[in-house]
Amino acid sequence: MAASNLLSYVRATVTVDVDSMDPAVAARHTSDTAKFTDMTSNQAIVCGEASNPDRASLLAEACALAAKKDTGDIDLQVDNALDILTVLLAKQVFPYLTGRVHAQTAPAVAYDAEGTVAHAKKLLALFEAHGIDKSRVCFKIPATPESIIACEQLEKEGIRTLATCLFSLPQAVAASQAGCLYVAPYFNELRVHFEPGVWKEYANTAQEHPMSPVISSIVKTYKAIGSKTLVMPASIVTSTEAVALASLRPDHLTLAGGVLDQLAAAQSPAEGADNPKPMYPQVDLQTPPAVVNGASENGPTVEKTDFLANRADALRQALAADAEATRKLADALKIFGEMELKTKDLIRKQLSGL
Repeated sequence: MAASNLLSYVRATVTVDVDSMDPAVAARHTSDTAKFTDMTSNQAIVCGEASNPDRASLLAEACALAAKKDTGDIDLQVDNALDILTVLLAKQVFPYLTGRVHAQTAPAVAYDAEGTVAHAKKLLALFEAHGIDKSRVCFKIPATPESIIACEQLEKEGIRTLATCLFSLPQAVAASQAGCLYVAPYFNELRVHFEPGVWKEYANTAQEHPMSPVISSIVKTYKAIGSKTLVMPASIVTSTEAVALASLRPDHLTLAGGVLDQLAAAQSPAEGADNPKPMYPQVDLQTPPAVVNGASENGPTVEKTDFLANRADALRQALAADAEATRKLADALKIFGEMELKTKDLIRKQLSGL
């Protein structure tokens, strides 16, 4: 059947996931023939839902459960209410998924492998307590050297992970070596969603956007090394970006409600009854990956580097040599930390009224 709109067109090319904890978004773009696989989330998405008056009952429920369990320790109640709220929000979208719900570990432990493992396990216990099996859960973990080590440990224990806040090929190869189920290279740095003027439009997004060659190299390198880790680009602002990214041949795209709405409202390019005209030429996966992230040392040898040895020392060195990836990673963690604090403030006010 011909793709009737751009969302159908993109879904015919790549698996589409929902980057939202709003069940109305998932419902709006689900049908008998079109379903989402996974739902992704992060501290900013949780904050947005916690601030929504329509989700006030979930915030109240999370706070009541935390207060009942942890009487007397307000800081512990706040932390636990945040985790419970994350699970309750995910549970609302879960019926629209064929795959997994994703929750992101705390930015405060992004440089603490043991802390990241502990938070993932705490969240997993809450998911299971609320009826979502371990097999349907994945944890988004920022791709710092320490947290990639955490991913490796969690994967060995059968807990699936996604390496997020990812801006470079070395981060992606390290995540593959750790056994991550997914990597989520950010197409745009996180700040574009919060600060006007940061986002930039390109005449030919697939060729001119600075992250296009990075993502293309990740896809091609994974194919060359036979990686089982799936590529799921994230931080996508427009329908044009979504279509351009589909041409780079990732495995998944995770799309926010606004982008999904744009795609659904736009007509698919037509060529023949059952063959929509491609808007961008599909990337040839047989072509060697371009050299990205700064020089030949990250080209021919990156796939042979053991990024996990010596507590991920090679990844630490690669990030130290890549100022832009390091800046974007640090900024994303800063923003996620700020969003988490805003949610905790809402929770603390709710708890004070109990």
